[in-house]
Amino acid sequence: MMMEFTAWLLGHTADPGTLGEVARTAAADPHWPDGPDRLRTFTEYLEHGGATDMALQNLTDAWIRYASR
Repeated sequence: MMMEFTAWLLGHTADPGTLGEVARTAAADPHWPDGPDRLRTFTEYLEHGGATDMALQNLTDAWIRYASR
């Protein structure tokens, strides 16, 4: 069974670069979505919070790494 995105992401909080940045953002946010496990869930959450295009791209890049493992 595939680990859900949030659990996978939180395993990368010590990583350098943008993956670590996204992970630390998620870890620090008590309202970070727990699911459903779709990219749109997390994109919409960040969009509603006023995220920058770069933050949304970093999230998408993290999702691609998650989905391709």
